Amino acid sequence: MQGVSGKAIQGRSLGQIAWLRLKRDKAALGGAVVIVLLIVAAIFGPLFLQDPTVYNQGLIDPTYQRPKGGWLHSGISWDHPLGVEPTTGRDMLSRIVSGARISLLVAFLATLLSVLIGTVMGVLAGYFGGWADTLISRAMDVFLAFPLLLFAIALVGVVPGEVFGIKGNGLRVSVLIFVIGFFNWPYIGRIVRGQTLSLREREFVDASRSLGAGHGYVLFKELLPNLVAPIIVYATLLIPTNILFEAALSFLGVGVNPPTPSWGGMLTLAVPTYQNTPFFMIIPGLAIFITVLAFNLLGDGLRDALDPRAR
Repeated sequence: MQGVSGKAIQGRSLGQIAWLRLKRDKAALGGAVVIVLLIVAAIFGPLFLQDPTVYNQGLIDPTYQRPKGGWLHSGISWDHPLGVEPTTGRDMLSRIVSGARISLLVAFLATLLSVLIGTVMGVLAGYFGGWADTLISRAMDVFLAFPLLLFAIALVGVVPGEVFGIKGNGLRVSVLIFVIGFFNWPYIGRIVRGQTLSLREREFVDASRSLGAGHGYVLFKELLPNLVAPIIVYATLLIPTNILFEAALSFLGVGVNPPTPSWGGMLTLAVPTYQNTPFFMIIPGLAIFITVLAFNLLGDGLRDALDPRAR
């Protein structure tokens, strides 16, 4: 196509249009920046920070069992920018960064597992319909009826010390990823099923069938590319939910084993001393709040950017 000046007018791809929309959403970009910084800190931060498991009893007031000095008896100093733990003197900044590694690892891998299972089941149910749709839909109902928190507590509590050569925190993290990811797939499965039911009646699918395309071609070449946008959006919104779930399990004592830090475990340790040292509870609480908010802002921005009906 040519304009008035005779020069060709280059059209924008759907990806370019989505990026232009996303760039105008300052809140979503702010959330993306926070997420990138958090991921970088979780990967490289432990290489430069203090050991989060080292006790510093010299920083603790033996009379009141709380950090010496600092704002709100937090022990904040140049060496400890976020203070130290009461009774142990462990550095809070290094524990927050190390806890971010556990939370993000569990959340990302559990979300990936949920997306893989939910996408496969949702596409099969929506595309083939009939008995396949009925069977998968009833399976979704069964999984959604599980009291997931109680089931996770019970399952993690009965896991043996070693499974397939995996033990310790590696086993704990693997179990958390499996429980959170495997039992959350029906949420994304329902969304993918609904989108597939709508897409399978579209003209381009009928055109592929009329040209002799098989089920495999229609599924992988026609349906799945059009499901990428809603899958990405829902996965981005599912990650903060999994972060909260991992923090809840760690708070209840079924997360990673101490002294490995986790945000939920840090909140548990803060409960007995929060009246004298509230700062110890505020720091991990803010870490969870900021991380979840950043992912939610990015997810909302992606939803608006990838919506083909948006202007």
